[in-house]
Amino acid sequence: MEKIRILTDSGSDICAPFPENLTVIPLTIHFGPEEYRDGETIDHKTFYEKLTSGSALPTTSLIPPGEFEQAYKKAQDAGETVIAIVLSSKLSGTYQSAALAAEGFDHVYVVDSLNATLGEQILVKYALQLVERGMSAADIAAELERAKSHVNLMGLPDTLEYLHRGGRVSKTVAVLGGALSIKPVLRLVDGVVVMIGKARGSKNGNNYLIQEVNKSGVDFSKPLCLGYTGLSDELLQRYIADSRQLWEGKVDTLPISTVGATIGTHVGPGAIVVAFFDNQ
Repeated sequence: MEKIRILTDSGSDICAPFPENLTVIPLTIHFGPEEYRDGETIDHKTFYEKLTSGSALPTTSLIPPGEFEQAYKKAQDAGETVIAIVLSSKLSGTYQSAALAAEGFDHVYVVDSLNATLGEQILVKYALQLVERGMSAADIAAELERAKSHVNLMGLPDTLEYLHRGGRVSKTVAVLGGALSIKPVLRLVDGVVVMIGKARGSKNGNNYLIQEVNKSGVDFSKPLCLGYTGLSDELLQRYIADSRQLWEGKVDTLPISTVGATIGTHVGPGAIVVAFFDNQ
C-alpha cells in the first residue's frame, strides 16, 4: 500500500500535536532583529503579546528550498510519497520554494492552496481524510487541485489599525473607521485578500459575515474551521451565538483554531475568521 506524507507550512496555523503522517515546516517571523520559527520558538499567544506591545509590524520570511528538500529526502528514505500543500503563491514565495525543491524528486506533488491560515488548514485536513480513505497520492493531488477553488476564507477584523499600519488602508480611513466603529469584511479571492464590504459595529459585521457564508453555502461533508486572532475568543463566541442557525444540527462540534502571524500581522487582534468548502 502506498505510504503518503502530507506536508504543509506553518501558515496553515495547524497546531501540535500533529497526525503521524503530517509534517509542518515553520515560517520565520521577524520582530526587528529578533527571529523566531513559527510554532517552534514562538507560539500564537506570544506572537500577539509581542505584536500588541510593539510599534513596528513583524515580517515573515518564505521557507527556503533547502528546508523542503530535507523534508522530501526524509520522506523518500522512508518510502513515502509527498503531497505538499502550501501558502498561496500570491501571498508568499513559499510555493515557489516547494516547487523548486520538488524538481529533484520523483514522488512529490506540490499544491498551491491559493489560500492561507484556516483556508489552507482545511485543505490539509481534507487531504488527510482522503489518505484515510485509501486514495492514491496522484488522485489526492488531483482532487485537491479541483477542490481548492471551493475553499472559502472570510474574516472580520475588529480594527482598521493594523490594515493601516500594513499600508492597506489610509490613515484617514483608519481614523474615521475607528470613530464610526467600521468593521471591514475580508475574503480571500483567487489567492489574495480583498475587502468585500463594510459594516458599522460588531453586530452588523457579524450579520454581514453570516450572510456571506449563507450565500456561498457550506459543504458539511468536508472540513470547516472557525478562528480568531489575539488572546481572547470573546468576539468569536459572540459570532458563534449570532450564527447558530448556520451550524446547529449540521455539525457535532465547531472546530476552533487560533490564527497566527501570516494573517494576524495584517488584521491585528480581535478578528474573526471562517473557513469552509462551499457546496456549489
